[in-house]
Amino acid sequence: MKPAEMKNLGLGAVLAALAAVVPLVADGYWLSIATTAMMYIALSTSWALFSGPTHLIALSTGAFFGVGGYLVGSGMSDYYQSFWTMALIAPIVATVLALLIGLATLRLSGVYFVIFTLGLAEMIRNLVSWVQNNFLGSRGLYVLTDFGEEHIYWMLLAVAVVVFVMGWWINRSRLGFALRIIGNDEEVARHVGINTAWSKVILFMSTGFFAALVGAIVAPRYSYIEPNVVFSPELSFLVVIMALLGGVHRLWGPLVGVIPFTLLWEAITISFPNSTTLFLGLSFLLIVYLIPNGFVGLFEQLKRRAAK
Repeated sequence: MKPAEMKNLGLGAVLAALAAVVPLVADGYWLSIATTAMMYIALSTSWALFSGPTHLIALSTGAFFGVGGYLVGSGMSDYYQSFWTMALIAPIVATVLALLIGLATLRLSGVYFVIFTLGLAEMIRNLVSWVQNNFLGSRGLYVLTDFGEEHIYWMLLAVAVVVFVMGWWINRSRLGFALRIIGNDEEVARHVGINTAWSKVILFMSTGFFAALVGAIVAPRYSYIEPNVVFSPELSFLVVIMALLGGVHRLWGPLVGVIPFTLLWEAITISFPNSTTLFLGLSFLLIVYLIPNGFVGLFEQLKRRAAK
């Protein structure tokens, strides 16, 4: 292992230790903000593991997140299963779903893939709502646990750490090398013998797994959940915007985008609750046109200019 990699791992361990202390020094409103930010850190980083190297914009995070939250709620409310049992089952179900979706769709590219993943998330949301209304007799599910905000925060931090470690390992592996070639030119990747379809499917499955796991962990925050709450298309767009704002060509890039945007999003939803969709659209346009490589890319560009 190179000295630079050791330094990065050490820095990551220090940051994780500092993050673990947050619930001990913050409570109430600020702990709630920290928990929300940690949720988006895990989601955005896992999303970037797939979309960063492949350059495919997946809007399916809300669907997998909803699968995790809904299965936990359904298992606890309808079948009297424990939270831990359902939190184990939910990401496995989402991973299988991601495998099926990936095999069917990852041959698509560009805008076709974006449209399909958004339509898929909406289809799952409406299907679950229809089943809930017509066969289960009620719309909502109770998720009652003894977890406080600090417990949810620490669980999300653990997931985020696992995502970062997995991303670090992938970047150093043959899979990461293959994905970088695919991102640069998929046709070239095929010619050199890389199985491009399976490489993308594997990463897409990991995104589905972590999104569902986060959804399962966050479910107790709602206490009472409905399909329209946990299968939120807004969440998919927020994850994409936060990741792009930070920059997806570096593993730690989404972290840089999540923290400021979470604070800004909180202010917008409180001050202008009817304008959130407009704000999302404007944010996406500004990021694409002004800082297409995110804050990390902008910083690296300024650093190169200063070095000349």
